[in-house]
Amino acid sequence: MASGSAIRGSRVGAGPMGEAERGDAAPRQRITFWCANGHETKPSFASDAAVPETWDCPRCGLPAGPDKDNPPAAPKIEPYKTHLAYVKERRSDADGEAILNEALAKLRDA
Repeated sequence: MASGSAIRGSRVGAGPMGEAERGDAAPRQRITFWCANGHETKPSFASDAAVPETWDCPRCGLPAGPDKDNPPAAPKIEPYKTHLAYVKERRSDADGEAILNEALAKLRDA
């Protein structure tokens, strides 16, 4: 014998919801974007919303633009720099030598 409720498998609020319950949907527009790999993406926007210049391609992650023949270029990725590389950008070898000699002099005096 089956036990349980006669409306088993349903929950409060379940069922088809139509436009009458949710209200009218905002007018939409579909804009086509293409990335440098030739992938096509068609996100939809509200008709009164500002459309962005670029859109990230969901397949490869590159930026996509509305012009199929002239898609945006891939961003240039800077390699990881160590702390020493940043220091060498700010200081010359002569500056580094002077700072080292000053630090060694303080250690010797202590």
